[in-house]
Amino acid sequence: MLSYILQGLTLGFAAGAQPGPFQTYLITQTLANGWRKTLIAAFAPLVSDGPIILLVVFVLKQMPESLQRGLYIAAGIFILYLAWSSFKQWRNFDENAIEESKEQNLLKAATMNFISPGPYIFWSLVSGPIFLKGLSESTSRGIGFIVAFYGTMIGLNVGLIVILGLASQIGGRIRRRMLFFATIALFFFGFYQLWLGIIVK
Repeated sequence: MLSYILQGLTLGFAAGAQPGPFQTYLITQTLANGWRKTLIAAFAPLVSDGPIILLVVFVLKQMPESLQRGLYIAAGIFILYLAWSSFKQWRNFDENAIEESKEQNLLKAATMNFISPGPYIFWSLVSGPIFLKGLSESTSRGIGFIVAFYGTMIGLNVGLIVILGLASQIGGRIRRRMLFFATIALFFFGFYQLWLGIIVK
């Protein structure tokens, strides 16, 4: 059991600490809407990853090239949509206005995570085999791995949101500048996903 918990902690830390479109989205929403409104978005993987795990474990191990290509392209288009939304938030920035509800943040974050290729690839190549092996030995080992993995990853996301949210209170002008750079990062990730979808072989 301990080995599976340690693996879950390690992989969860790697998933939460690795920069990517999801983390960038959390940053933009924290800067635009404040950490209290964004906090629930950190739990988006709990909403989106269930179907992802099932698809990866039972279907996507033999994923054809066309599906993988489509996955990258769909993710790129959605991330660019989020980048455009973030750009409009930057252009019309009002440090006293909070536009999005917690439910909207959770839905957008879950959608981004669901169509992003990262979780599919991660679960098919790394976490999926460990999870299945743990379940084959005992249910508690499989569950222990899952709990350790998501507990660590979500904990890191929550920490990122709170720390950035508190730091952004130093001033509206600096907060707006940070939102601008985070928006550029979202555009970069969106085009990068499209590029991967076009060149993947």
